[in-house]
Amino acid sequence: MSHALHHTLSRFYFIYYFFVGAFVPYWGLYLTAESFSPADIGVLMSLFQLSRIIAPNLWGWLADHTRQRVRWIRTTACLGLIGFILIFWAHDFTSMFVVMIALSLFTSSTLPLSESLVLAHLASTNGHYSKIRLWGSWGFMVASIVLGFLTDWLGIRSLLWFILAVQCVLFGLTWRLPEAHVPPHAHDQFSVWQILRQPTVFSLLIGCAMMVTAHGLMYNFYSIYLTQHGYSKATIGCLWSLGVLCEIGIFIKMPWIMARFKLKTILLSSLAIGVLRFALMGLVPEQWGWLLLAQTLHAFTFGSFHAASVEVVTQYFNGRHQAKGQAIYNSVAYGIGGALGGLLGGFALQSLGGQWTFTLAALFPLAGAIIIAWGLRLAQPYARQGMFS
Repeated sequence: MSHALHHTLSRFYFIYYFFVGAFVPYWGLYLTAESFSPADIGVLMSLFQLSRIIAPNLWGWLADHTRQRVRWIRTTACLGLIGFILIFWAHDFTSMFVVMIALSLFTSSTLPLSESLVLAHLASTNGHYSKIRLWGSWGFMVASIVLGFLTDWLGIRSLLWFILAVQCVLFGLTWRLPEAHVPPHAHDQFSVWQILRQPTVFSLLIGCAMMVTAHGLMYNFYSIYLTQHGYSKATIGCLWSLGVLCEIGIFIKMPWIMARFKLKTILLSSLAIGVLRFALMGLVPEQWGWLLLAQTLHAFTFGSFHAASVEVVTQYFNGRHQAKGQAIYNSVAYGIGGALGGLLGGFALQSLGGQWTFTLAALFPLAGAIIIAWGLRLAQPYARQGMFS
């Protein structure tokens, strides 16, 4: 991969996840400041996950059918920007619900389209996914730190203007993305439904959804949970950033890890660590040392787990099914799984409290580990050369 292409793709990931790093840790706090209840916040935040069930599949089909991924990345980024502008006039539940649906339908589709574009470029070059993806982690970390101090200083409403500026930059960068040639693949003669019906593919998707269910709770309510235990927004931003910093470290080491361990081993280890992480988050929220340890485990519960999942998905969905495959992975794992975590989390927080809710979230990665251990069978157990190594 040329230096210019690597720089362009890395920069786009940085800005996209800069937006995510501004939105995920602080949007729940903004909604709290607007007097929404935890149940309301659970419903509103889950719209982003619910939209991933449908929207990415439509855009993924269009991208594969037209072979113009960049065109649809640009379209979703533009419509997402327009949707976000309407947030400034949304203050009651109904208007916020409508605006966040419009925003989520487009914003949730930009990432899987971008993933398929990057993977298509990597298929014909000697680039490394993890080296590009880690720039997204840098973007998330920088944004979460900056917004922690900014919102403490200027107030939570400053978040709106900050995110608006980032959305404008993201849309501008879509005009610099180069289109990719998609080489043929052995599964091209199959329909996408034939691939989905394979038990190993089904097990992967459901196992991933279980891990993301626990993370859906964390993404929607962790900042609120920490605020209830007396942590400042700046401290919360630093805790989020610690997790992402460890995630960056694991992305850097993924070529070494994937050259030595089977993909299924990486997935199962990550799920087991997920059980420990969410148990710690629920049981000892006021013990600073244990809280720091729980955040460092994000390297495994997201970093290594996501990298291994993407590699397995590319083994089954490639060629003319590449964009659809990434869309289906995002729809099931981050759509169904994330929505389940957000919706259940909102009602559980109101009835059980934060500590019980986060402790019980550990059951989801445990279920994911059982499903993947029983159902995932890989013909190619190790990562392919060139993608991660």
